[in-house]
Amino acid sequence: MQIVILAGGVGGSRFVSGARSAYPEADISVIVNTADDITLHGLRICPDLDTMMYTLGGGIDSERGWGRTEETWRVKDELAAYGVEPSWFGLGDLDLATHLVRTQMLDAGYPLSAVTAALCTRWLREQPQLRLLPMSDDRVETHIVIDDGSGRRAIHFQEYWVRLHAVPDALDMVRVGIDQATAAPGVLRALADADLILVGPSNPVVSIGPILAVPGIRAALQSAQAPVVGFSGILGGAPVLGMAHRLLPVIGVEVDAAAVGLHYGARPAGGLLDAWLVDSGDAAAARTATAAGLPTRAVDLVMHDPATTARFIRSGVDFGLSVRAQRMQLGQVRDAS
Repeated sequence: MQIVILAGGVGGSRFVSGARSAYPEADISVIVNTADDITLHGLRICPDLDTMMYTLGGGIDSERGWGRTEETWRVKDELAAYGVEPSWFGLGDLDLATHLVRTQMLDAGYPLSAVTAALCTRWLREQPQLRLLPMSDDRVETHIVIDDGSGRRAIHFQEYWVRLHAVPDALDMVRVGIDQATAAPGVLRALADADLILVGPSNPVVSIGPILAVPGIRAALQSAQAPVVGFSGILGGAPVLGMAHRLLPVIGVEVDAAAVGLHYGARPAGGLLDAWLVDSGDAAAARTATAAGLPTRAVDLVMHDPATTARFIRSGVDFGLSVRAQRMQLGQVRDAS
C-alpha cells in the first residue's frame, strides 16, 4: 500500500510514527513543510524536515520533541560569548553537523530534495519504505506581520514563534516565494499513485497551509484517486501542540475542530477531505462538521505513543474508506437511474 502523509514537525513526526506502526508493510511518503526553513549563521536550517528525520531515525530528543538526543551546546555558548546574534535560536553541536552538510550540498548546487534524500541515507537506511519529500525545492518562508509598538513589520516565523513566543498578535502572514514555487520532484507523483492520503494534525496555518499553497499540490489532492482523511490538531478548543490558536485568526478560522475541518473542506464541495477525525471530546464539533457536509467522526486523538496513535489512524482510515464506498455506491445508483 502506498500512503502519503502531509505533515509538519513535532506533532507531524509523532503522527507518522503512528502511521508506520499502523501499517508496517506500507510504503510511506511524507510531504514535509519547508516554509519554516531559515538561514542563520550562514547555515540553512530545515526544522520540520530535521524533526521528522530525527524522530523516525531514532535520534530525536524525546523530552523536547525537537533536536538531537544527548545534545551539547558548546558552539551556541561560544557564539554568545562573541556576542553574535541571533542568540534566541539555539543550534546544538550535533544538530549543527546536519546543517553544515545540508548547506554545503545546497551551495554545491544540489536541490533540497536530493539533499534530504542524502541525509536520510543515514537516518532511514534501515527503513527503505519511508521517504521524506520537502514540499518544494524552492525557497519559501513564512513571515508574520506584527506591531510591537514601533509600527507594523514582518518577521520570520521562527522569530515570532521562538523568540517572541507568538506575542504580540499576528496581524497578517506572508509566504515569501510561494507563488513562484513548484512542488519538489516526486510530490505530485506520490499523490497521484497513493492508495491513501492522510493530512496530519499539524498546524493548519504554518505547516499544512504552506504545503497546500505550493502551486499544483492542492489540485493534485482534489483529483487524487485515493481517499483523503484529515486529523484535527485542535482538541477541546485548543491546539494539542504548539500555538496554532495564535495564527488561526489570521486566516479567519475559529480555534475549533469543526472550523479547521471545514477550512480544508469536503471534496464533493471543492475541498480536500473525504473524512475528518476530531477528538472524542469534540463530539459537538463532529456533528457541526457533518451537518455542513464534511463526514466527521470523534475518536480519542491524543498521541500517547505510536500504538495509540496507530489505533486512531486505523479508525480514521476505516471511516474514510466507508465514506468513499458510500459515495461511490450512491454515484452508481444515480448513474443507473
